[in-house]
Amino acid sequence: MKDKLRNIGPKSAAWLHQVGLRTREDLVEAGPVEAFMRVKRAGFRPTLNLLYSIEGALRDCHWQDVPQERRGELVAAAEAAIDDLPPPRHAPPAGPVTTTVLTADTVAPRPDDHQPD
Repeated sequence: MKDKLRNIGPKSAAWLHQVGLRTREDLVEAGPVEAFMRVKRAGFRPTLNLLYSIEGALRDCHWQDVPQERRGELVAAAEAAIDDLPPPRHAPPAGPVTTTVLTADTVAPRPDDHQPD
């Protein structure tokens, strides 16, 4: 990020730069939700704090001063955009994890486990 913006630390600035958002004008044009989604689609794992930080940067206020009503709007828009994302291509969605315990291995020692006297 070329411009030093309020709320945008080095890590967030690097993420935004990597997704093509290099200036305040780029952020204004994209808007907070699209900027957040670009970071997410790039494979990073942003939290809602990034979304609030971008909004705060655009409003020139601390991210904690973004009104609750506006935060709710941002979260709803981000969740809708996340729901529209296609599933990952590299692997199918994860299913439930199950474990199997083989009782034969837990009941008696195996013959090759014999310890000499």
